[in-house]
Amino acid sequence: MTASCPGTYRVAGREIRLDEDCYLENPSDWSRDVAVWIAENVEGLSLTEEHWRLVDYARAYWERRGECPPVGRLLKDLGITFEDLYRLFPSGPAEGLCRVAGVPRPGGCS
Repeated sequence: MTASCPGTYRVAGREIRLDEDCYLENPSDWSRDVAVWIAENVEGLSLTEEHWRLVDYARAYWERRGECPPVGRLLKDLGITFEDLYRLFPSGPAEGLCRVAGVPRPGGCS
């Protein structure tokens, strides 16, 4: 991990703040540039079209429901396997996917 959390960073001309667990403090600061930066500097990932499909889904789900999607819903709606999810986001859906999508840590995750 390149980023030190908590911390404030300049990404694509904007200042973003990550909390102590490296989640975006203000989800409205999210952009695709911020997602790429978090993926590279927090998760150690280079985003592919497969990643973006999940990120866009998680972001849209959060905008509709105010939470990161439950894993079962994500797998069903996108037709992917648990193994695919962890191949794309090795730190898991609550950690990697929700961080990159710029949404708060899901409830019940610590």
